[in-house]
Parts: sequence; C-alpha cells; structure tokens
Amino acid sequence: MYLKIRHQTEYRYETPVRYSIQELRLTPSTNAGQEVSKWKINTPIQASNSIDAFGNACSVFVQESPYTSMMIEAEGEVRTQDAYEFIDNPKAVSPYYLLQQTNLTEPSEEMLAYFASKLPKKNSIDDVLKLATAIQETIQYVPGQTNFATTAVQSFVMKSGVCQDHAHVMLGLCRASHIPARYVSGYFFAEESPNLASHAWIDFCSDIDKGIWTSIDITHACLVDARHIRLAIGKDYYSAAPVKGVRTGGGGEELSATISIQKLA
Repeated sequence: MYLKIRHQTEYRYETPVRYSIQELRLTPSTNAGQEVSKWKINTPIQASNSIDAFGNACSVFVQESPYTSMMIEAEGEVRTQDAYEFIDNPKAVSPYYLLQQTNLTEPSEEMLAYFASKLPKKNSIDDVLKLATAIQETIQYVPGQTNFATTAVQSFVMKSGVCQDHAHVMLGLCRASHIPARYVSGYFFAEESPNLASHAWIDFCSDIDKGIWTSIDITHACLVDARHIRLAIGKDYYSAAPVKGVRTGGGGEELSATISIQKLA
C-alpha cells in the first residue's frame, strides 16, 4: 500500500510555559516492511537531529521564550508491504538488555498466575501468538480509561486498556518467560477504525544469535502486515514515545492529537 500520513500534536497551557525541552520520535525509517518516500517534521523552532541507542531517528528542540500553545506536525508518504520479521544491524542494542522489566511492564504475581497456562515455553511464533490472543481476550479495548503512565498491572487489574496497555502486558509476560521483547510505536491503517491510527505493538526476539525479531500486534492478535507503519522501538512506551518533554510553568495542559492516514495506491 502507498499511504499518506499526517500527524498533528497541539499543546495549550493555562499560563505561559517559561522553558521546555521536547524530544520527538516521529520519523519512520525504511525497513523490511516499509519504504519512506517523503517525510517532514514541522516544529516551532529548529530541532537538532540524531539517532538514539535503539536506532530511532530523534529530534530535540528547546524553547526558552514564553508560549501558551505549541504545534508539532509530521507528514509524509510511506509504501508498505506485508513483513513481520526484522533483522538488527550489528550495532543494535543487545536482545539481553530487552529482558529487563520497567516500571510500566513489571508483572505482578497475580498477573503471572492468571496467564500461567499461556506463558511461552519457547520463543516460537505460535506460542507468542497464543499469548497475544489471551491478552487480547482479557484486556478489553476501552479508550479513555488509561493513559501513558498506566502500568501493565493497573491495566490487568481493570481488565481494560488500549494498544499501549496490550503492549506493556505482553512485554512483561514475554520478559518473564525469558524472551527478549521491545515496544514498537507507530501507525495503523484501518479505514473503518480511524481511532486506531496511533498504534503500538511489540517485537519479540525469535533468534538471539542472529538478531531476528518477529513483530506481533496484540490488539489484533496477529503478525504485523502492510497496515502497520513503524516509528520507533524501545523498552516501553516512554522510551519510544512519538512526543515527550519537560517544561517549567504552563499550569494545566490540554493536549490534542490528530492523525489521518490516506491510501494513495
């Protein structure tokens, strides 16, 4: 598929923000499942660009003049194809590092006991897909009940969440099964469900020695395909977040994000 993506993020504040730093992971890379033909990011001031430890394109900008609103826009075109296997470059973060839990993924004893019969005994696609299905059936997709700081355990207790929560639960259980796994942020094209445009899923390491990763969408309990556009990878949402930052001042914050994905061919 040939897809045109537009992603707008707008912040509004009660009082002027005096100082802020924003870190963006909003630039997709060309890989086995996608070819980026054009892409641009518009920020209030010029950003500096780098590649982070996970190989993500990262943009950072600092604002030192007071402001009460801020707009960040990313737009481009990507050609996608069915692909669910990704091979790391030789300098990639070690899969063993991705066995470590984070505050967002750490499972509870109750959570481990609940999914005990579904925990993968080996890093096979069939076993991991069965676990994904069990999570999908347990954690109902309900927007608005969780946020970026919700942990896997909190989502499990509520038995509800969104794709981000599905990914965190899956990461926690994979890592508890001694299977390296990483968070993937991105987009999902579904004409009938535009609310799913901002999406998240996971990669699990199916061959540690060769650095081969298999990508699974827990929300849909399937291998990823041409509908998925990868933006960034990390240990959890926070390390792969499309937009994150810190600020001084501003008071209350109102955030709105609009994502449109149009099929061109």
